[in-house]
Amino acid sequence: MDRPLTSSPPTRRHKRPEALATTLEPLLDELPDDLVRQAFTHSSWAGERGESYERLAFLGDVVLSLAVSTHIYPRFADFGAGRLTKLRAQSVSREACASVARDIGVPERLQQRAPGESGQSADALIASDRILASICEAVIGAAYLAFGWDRVAPAVVESFKGEIEEALENPVDFKSELQERLARRADVVDYEIESEDGPPHDRRFVALAKVDGEELGRGSGKTKKAAEQSAAERALERLEEHGR
Repeated sequence: MDRPLTSSPPTRRHKRPEALATTLEPLLDELPDDLVRQAFTHSSWAGERGESYERLAFLGDVVLSLAVSTHIYPRFADFGAGRLTKLRAQSVSREACASVARDIGVPERLQQRAPGESGQSADALIASDRILASICEAVIGAAYLAFGWDRVAPAVVESFKGEIEEALENPVDFKSELQERLARRADVVDYEIESEDGPPHDRRFVALAKVDGEELGRGSGKTKKAAEQSAAERALERLEEHGR
């Protein structure tokens, strides 16, 4: 979804009762206590890193990608692999996951489960799209473990339906977004094709996004343009991670 990284969090959307019954929110309400606890435990709150949401997020990321891929593949039969990949990437992006996290009440639940004064504050975590997106993925991973694919996949698609439609209506241009962000600090991005491999009918390019000669992001694609877009996306993620 093409939302500026610095935009204020959107309010939770009101869903139709019939739609609500098939989203991730009711599955979250049904999760066993141990999985809920893990899904909402930041690494700074956990005694062991394996007790935090990170492992569940790793699993949920794969389930999310497969669920959305399975949904869009037959729906857009005329889309090539590149266009499907771009649609999926925008539909399940960090901003998209953070938006869904707000929709299903992650900030409120995270606030309720914050431990005393140990680790990062819940307010700081709630303000981070990166954290909210990871918890959203953790919830998906937990729901997959608890309920299996047949219940989770439709709930994921329903929850991300708005993000998919937004990606269709307003496809993001990562290169433009990166340049606009860098322009605010008087920087300019340059792109370099680092490598080009594969036979003529199946080329693979690797591009670097550089600022003052320093690599800011690296990406690959079947065309130079696609590789540069991927590099710009990685660069934006790096800027977000470092709060720049």
